[in-house]
Amino acid sequence: MRMSSMFSKTLREAPANADTKGYEYLVRAGYINQLSAGIFSLLPLGFRSVGKITKILREEMNALGDEEIQMPVVNSADIWKETGRFYSIDREMSRFKDRRDADMVLAMTHEECCTYLARQMIDSYKRMPLLVYQIQTKWRDDPRPRAGLIRVREFTMKDSYSFDRDVAGLEKVYKAHYDAYFRIFKRAGLPVVAVGSDSGMMGGKVSHEYMYLSPIGEDTIITCPECGYTANRQVARFRKSTQKEEMKALEIVETPGAKTIEGLSGFLKIRPEQTAKALFMVGTYIDDSDGTETQRLIIGVVRGDMDIEENKLQNAARCSSMRPAQEEEILAGGMVPGFGSPIGCKEDVVVIVDDAVAASTNLVAGANKEGFHYLNTNYGRDYSGTVADIAQAKEGYLCPVCGKPLKSSKGVEVGNIFQLGTRYSEAMNCFYQDENGERRPVVMGSYGIGVGRLLACLAEEYNDDKGLVLPLSVSPYDVHFIPLIKDANASDEVYSRLVSAGIDVLYDDRKESAGVKFADSDLIGIPLRLILGARSFAEGKIEAKFRSTGETRMLLLENLEEEVKALLAELSQVSA
Repeated sequence: MRMSSMFSKTLREAPANADTKGYEYLVRAGYINQLSAGIFSLLPLGFRSVGKITKILREEMNALGDEEIQMPVVNSADIWKETGRFYSIDREMSRFKDRRDADMVLAMTHEECCTYLARQMIDSYKRMPLLVYQIQTKWRDDPRPRAGLIRVREFTMKDSYSFDRDVAGLEKVYKAHYDAYFRIFKRAGLPVVAVGSDSGMMGGKVSHEYMYLSPIGEDTIITCPECGYTANRQVARFRKSTQKEEMKALEIVETPGAKTIEGLSGFLKIRPEQTAKALFMVGTYIDDSDGTETQRLIIGVVRGDMDIEENKLQNAARCSSMRPAQEEEILAGGMVPGFGSPIGCKEDVVVIVDDAVAASTNLVAGANKEGFHYLNTNYGRDYSGTVADIAQAKEGYLCPVCGKPLKSSKGVEVGNIFQLGTRYSEAMNCFYQDENGERRPVVMGSYGIGVGRLLACLAEEYNDDKGLVLPLSVSPYDVHFIPLIKDANASDEVYSRLVSAGIDVLYDDRKESAGVKFADSDLIGIPLRLILGARSFAEGKIEAKFRSTGETRMLLLENLEEEVKALLAELSQVSA
């Protein structure tokens, strides 16, 4: 490709909304262009890099026996109503009506559509296992797009779906995808860790996320350096101590102004772990059959030395979404902000109690009276509710496996895999007939990788103070050829030789200064640069420079094709 006729151009200044270095360089180097919030065009360089990524994806999925298909972005809402997700997913899913007044959606994922296909293809156990995948556009109206391609509204995803007759088959293909994903990210050059995660709106009981650890990430990853336990903080566990003694009589005491655990502990001269604190939320509950919404007040109770993990609380409360409760809503539930507890609350309040609180005795908790607390509150005697792990794991807490201190770090989710089980097949009547003639639901799995997000994370991982430094496996071109001689015919001949040898070359044939060409080459970040200077050309040589290390080597022009291929093979081994 000749740069003189390339559609995109480089920029000297960072865009005003560039909140990460990788995003800045992708824009400045001409890989992407923003149309509106969370919506981007892939320019030629970005499109070629994404093409390299999708080639890796196809090779690995095909190796698993996956067949590639393509499902529509626009879905009839009928199939989403069958699973209830038409109603349970909030405004992130865009709904509209077609000219016939039928409900339609822009697909944010394709479980429903793929199950719709499978129930027409699968009638017997002999038809399974089956695997299909697509590389397709998705739409999710994210309220907070950020960091370029990291968090967008329109995106490209590789999503694959498995169909098995039983859980054993699902576990086998799940493990195959688990391993294949590590190969994919290794080939692309992105370091990742797999963490246990929450299935969220996808459903199912087992899921993993592949995380690129980076300060720009929004997810918090909890890890144990000692035994390797790893989980997203949304589901991470930790060892909890309990306070056990003979139950004492409930007693109310005056605690003026003690609206915080710190204030309460100081006033009563007790430790925070001897208290219980409450978080008040309002949960939205949606009837999957007709979309009817109801709202209920939720109170989560944890020990005073811990915090509530809202994702755990929402899952335990089994609601579609949550928001903080207003003061009047708390009062209407029979409780008092700052001095609240489940004791004496109204019957329709959803009470979720952390397991450490349920296992402890004689905790201090709010008396639901301004300026007063109860001493010696006990779960089961003084109040009831659902017991669950709703406490938030933090750095320094003890590992649930080996008991050593946990660490926390930030990460960006670049892939996920889910054991969906029969959640979709049962809802959508996707059944098969077994050997005995009995109808059974198909057992499903779902596996996704965000293509644009992967490119964005690579840009974050591979850059320096001059621009991108992309690995050969995902670089838009293998070689950046920069001639500095006046003989255009000679430069064209070198370019033609490289192209004829099957080498991907970006040819800077522009009438720009050497400084501009070098700066743009650094910004674009192609791994190997060939510089044809007047002196080296006169000597029958050309200079090769590695973008990642700055190392230079002189190559003979007469053996150019062979020597360049040898250098590219060397780069391939480094990134493998």
